[in-house]
Amino acid sequence: MTPDHRPSLLEVELATARRAAAAASAILLEGWGTRPVTRFKANITDPVTEYDGRAEAAIVAQLSAAFPDDAVVAEEGSSRGGSSGRAWHVDPLDGTLNFTHGLPFFSVSIGLCAHDRPVLGVVMAPALGWTFIGVVGAGATFNDRPAETSRADSLDRALLATGFVPVPGKTDPNIAEFSAFLRASQGVRRIGSAALDLCMVACGWFDGYWERDIKSWDLVGGAAVVLAAGGSVCDPEGGAFVPSTGAILATNGRLEQPMLALLASVAGGRD
Repeated sequence: MTPDHRPSLLEVELATARRAAAAASAILLEGWGTRPVTRFKANITDPVTEYDGRAEAAIVAQLSAAFPDDAVVAEEGSSRGGSSGRAWHVDPLDGTLNFTHGLPFFSVSIGLCAHDRPVLGVVMAPALGWTFIGVVGAGATFNDRPAETSRADSLDRALLATGFVPVPGKTDPNIAEFSAFLRASQGVRRIGSAALDLCMVACGWFDGYWERDIKSWDLVGGAAVVLAAGGSVCDPEGGAFVPSTGAILATNGRLEQPMLALLASVAGGRD
């Protein structure tokens, strides 16, 4: 290969992740709308279907064949170690509860971290015909059109998103933060797929998103898309985003400090 025809930044990785996500999306569409047989993990709010496992197997097979030295962190048991310093975070079906009820707000999320920093994300919402792609340093797209974050610079002009991790019989600690942001902003939405929430920030549809107590595979793909679109990603206390913590604040950049300040004030009120 001559220098003039060398692959661009993460070109092979992106092409592989996009093919893998498309294969998984086709599997999910087989089951969407059928009310598939469901079992539960920790509780009745955490379902899993045969399509989760089949979609994950299709993704991991392609990633492992193309990048055998990379680690894989996957929801349904396909995780493995690696020696390259890179890790693929795979959620084959983000929004399983939506999927099992026939709602179209579910996604396939594939994200690549290099030394724990998101560098590439592919998120597909097959029932909606949406594909979000981001390569940090090379930009983001929505259905192959350029995507960028919003220009909102105050909370009273912002539409925000969050999620909840309900545990039967317990009060979700996010309720207090949700209430505070609901009063401070134009509104707060709950889509039910963290990967889609993040991609909606990347596209400027949402101005900010926060959530805690979820998994790295829910976050890495969408976080990479946000960063590629010019947004910011950190943890809800203002530190660096560390995927394994399952905590994130993603914004258009302009709202990072106002959102951190409000989160801090709510935390202070609980002390």
